[in-house]
Amino acid sequence: QVQLQESGGGSVQSGGSLRLSCVASGATYIIKAMAWFRQAPGMEREGVAAIVSDGNRYYADSVKGRFTISQDNTRNEAFLEMNSLKPEDTAMYSCVAYPGALDDLRNGDIWSTLSLGYWGQGTQVTVSS
Repeated sequence: QVQLQESGGGSVQSGGSLRLSCVASGATYIIKAMAWFRQAPGMEREGVAAIVSDGNRYYADSVKGRFTISQDNTRNEAFLEMNSLKPEDTAMYSCVAYPGALDDLRNGDIWSTLSLGYWGQGTQVTVSS
């Protein structure tokens, strides 16, 4: 089992920045990838960014060039640096730790596969215009 705790959410104005953090605990040795998802009220859940143990990073088109995912393996912590925030970035952001096979990530829909991992409770991000 892996437990996840997100932090760093808040309210910012359009154009601002936030840095989300996700700390993993428990059986962290099984984690193969970390990812961030978001969901706004009335909207479908969306994969935002992912970092895989093979070094690859993935981003949703809507955040490319603005968001950066990184991790500190020594502290089992993942980060999402969000710049040039827009009102449409407003959502609950959740961290996911994926323990499954890397081949499943490479061969299937990465966001659907990542969503099968362990989830945190989420942290709210609100961007005002």
